[in-house]
Amino acid sequence: VQLQASGGGLVRAGDSLRISCKASGHDFHRYVVAWFRQGPGKDREFVAGIRWSPDNTYYADSVKGRFTISRVNAQNTAYLQMNSLKPEDTAVYFCAVDVGGIGWPESDYEYWGQGTQVTVSS
Repeated sequence: VQLQASGGGLVRAGDSLRISCKASGHDFHRYVVAWFRQGPGKDREFVAGIRWSPDNTYYADSVKGRFTISRVNAQNTAYLQMNSLKPEDTAVYFCAVDVGGIGWPESDYEYWGQGTQVTVSS
């Protein structure tokens, strides 16, 4: 499975941004998809995940209520809508898929995209 993340950029605090993750292959609907991020000088952290049905989502407390993860299986694509962005959201955002599991722990994610940079200025 190859993953291509895109849509990052430079925005101001309070702005919105949507990033995308396009997957190769034919079994995308079977995968758990998640977004992780790594800020400057920080460890990688979980952001949001979506299981097989569109309403089966879960979020880190730091983004709950501001970020929304979604997927369009027919397009092999997952999205992360980010609203009310804060400078502390600045990071490289990675999408990942868990092919055979339930989306946790992090070590279960077998495939990772290359990341897309999101920078939020104050």
